[in-house]
Amino acid sequence: MSSSVASWHRLYYDDSYLRRFQATASTTGAADPLRVYLDRTGFYPTSGGQPFDTGTIGPSRVLDVVDEEDRVAHIVDRALEPGWHACEIDWPRRFDHMQQHTGQHLLSAVLDGEFKLPTVSFHLGVDSATIDVEGGQHFDAAWAIAAERRANELISGNRPVTVSYHDSREEKLGLRKPSDREGTIRVVTIAELDRSACGGTHVASTGEIGPIFIRKLEKIRGNLRIEFLCGQRAIDRARADFDALSSIARRFSSTLDQTPALIATQADRLAEAEKLARRLSGELAAIRGRELHAATSADARGLRVHRREIAKGPMEDDLRAEAQAFAAGGRAVFAALCVEPPTILLCVSPDAPIKAGAALKPALEAAGGRGGGSPLMAQGSVPAAAALDQVWASLTAAIG
Repeated sequence: MSSSVASWHRLYYDDSYLRRFQATASTTGAADPLRVYLDRTGFYPTSGGQPFDTGTIGPSRVLDVVDEEDRVAHIVDRALEPGWHACEIDWPRRFDHMQQHTGQHLLSAVLDGEFKLPTVSFHLGVDSATIDVEGGQHFDAAWAIAAERRANELISGNRPVTVSYHDSREEKLGLRKPSDREGTIRVVTIAELDRSACGGTHVASTGEIGPIFIRKLEKIRGNLRIEFLCGQRAIDRARADFDALSSIARRFSSTLDQTPALIATQADRLAEAEKLARRLSGELAAIRGRELHAATSADARGLRVHRREIAKGPMEDDLRAEAQAFAAGGRAVFAALCVEPPTILLCVSPDAPIKAGAALKPALEAAGGRGGGSPLMAQGSVPAAAALDQVWASLTAAIG
């Protein structure tokens, strides 16, 4: 997040609060008429984890801002005449970015100074911001609350946030994270808390950050990712959360504070009801299987064969329970052929003339499919539904 200040025409370096300015525009011509360059710009380009500014240049809307090192390109929605134009930055978007970015500096200082978790990277998204910190394996929700509380205490102190420029060779810069830039570097300082080399836009005092709200902790490749919100984002999220919880509380005719315990109780009851429903459904499937065995005529060898066609899968547990109950009746073969996806389930009794896995696997392979299973139950798939008849013909031949 460090930046050289050699490009003096980057107005946002010295005035993050600049909303309107005038500049001379030029383009690359017919090759790319929507790529505009200004002799000086207040539009911040995507850099250091912070997204670009939007706004207007004359009659054109700014859709993207790209840092090309020696100059800044502005991607606009319509061709622009070269010359002098009034420019205006989308202030709500800019100020939101200022709040989040300064909040990141402050939160990173807290995490580094009090929890020994140095920041590795920062990303400012549309809905939230994240920082990745090194380590953090033991940083849990309780620690996050403590860090959040400390950050908000520092914000309420309304400490000045200032910008200064220094030679990179200067000793005792006091940066939280050493900069690898050479030459002149821009340093953003939160009084008596943090000094960071950074080219981003920031508020003038910590009070303007507004509240900081840590929302999520996630382990990422050995590091810890912390999702947070600042300022109006935090307020909007808190309002949305409150409205959602209030709606749930009303649905349960409960107070907001009582709702978590009530939902936990209801969830336990639902789990028990679902467990009972699965058990009863399995028992019902077993009854169907036994009734089906009794209703299926045996052939000359006393073998009962049932083939069932199913339009759409997957093969449910109830179907397996029914098949097993059918096979448990003795001298039985149960086959379910599913069209979408093209699969087959085979269940046989111990005294059947075939073993399920040993019979189904070669039949599937011959049809370009794959699968297998135990001697009593097997399952597999084929590339197309048309191949199911081929598999069944192979099984019928194996049955004899």
